[in-house]
Amino acid sequence: MLKLVESFSLAGDPAKPNEDAFGGSDQAAVVLDGATMLGDGLMPGPSDAAWIAQFGARRLIAHLKDWEPKKALKLALGDVEKSFGALRRAEPEEYWQVPVASMMLFVEIQASLPLSAKRDKGEVAVAGSRVSEGRRGLEFLYFGDCGALVEQPDGLKIIGETLDKRAEESARAAALAKEKNISPASGLSRPEFIGHLRAARNRVNNGGNWLFSPDKRAATHAQRRLVAVEKGAYLLLATDGFLSLASDYGAYDAAGLLAAAKTKGLKALGDEIRAIENADMLGDKFARFKKSDDATALLLTVE
Repeated sequence: MLKLVESFSLAGDPAKPNEDAFGGSDQAAVVLDGATMLGDGLMPGPSDAAWIAQFGARRLIAHLKDWEPKKALKLALGDVEKSFGALRRAEPEEYWQVPVASMMLFVEIQASLPLSAKRDKGEVAVAGSRVSEGRRGLEFLYFGDCGALVEQPDGLKIIGETLDKRAEESARAAALAKEKNISPASGLSRPEFIGHLRAARNRVNNGGNWLFSPDKRAATHAQRRLVAVEKGAYLLLATDGFLSLASDYGAYDAAGLLAAAKTKGLKALGDEIRAIENADMLGDKFARFKKSDDATALLLTVE
């Protein structure tokens, strides 16, 4: 059983919708980070990105009450696909107009074979999505740059690629800003950036770059990892905006970030993120495409 210690979600801009979302139950938790739209939205409401994150979180937790994680993900994606098709004001002309999100989901499971810390390549079987008195574990499914940290006596495990790949985006922002002779954090809508960003978004759900989206086929492309877990383990589930303290700003390493979440609390860490960003408003020290991102995190324990 999972116990929520603290949840936290902070909008990148108080004047705009928070495009992160989270949800949970006593055996599952999820965070989603809607990708900021690069033009006018197609859905009712102020933000297509907030819609897919919020609707997706609700449908995932609902389906996990009855189904295995991969099946629940496929059903939730089907719900998103159906709703997007029914409610959108127009057919998207390019893929950058389609709402998509990063996701980190985990479910407590019982494993029929020893659990592996490696990504699933067919070598691990899972029997049932509900935990009994047998071996306990966590099944993670994820897209994009949300992440999770799992702390146990045998060490810390990092789930997802955010801490490794954020440096690539920072370098991309710095290079493009230098080419255009503007500061990196000038804003996603700047004409100097928008064409490059739309071209990158058009490559989503093509090849190996899949995200949570109005397309149930994405379920087969979710990355998966199984981790053995013991009572007393701590888990930090977060969007990249929160993980920026470690991945972008170097205020903590992964272990230090989880330790700070336990001792200082998530809100205090949110204040630290904004203090760093406010001191570097244009991104000249920490290159990024916008001054502040939405930041969301859940801190949980296994009971």
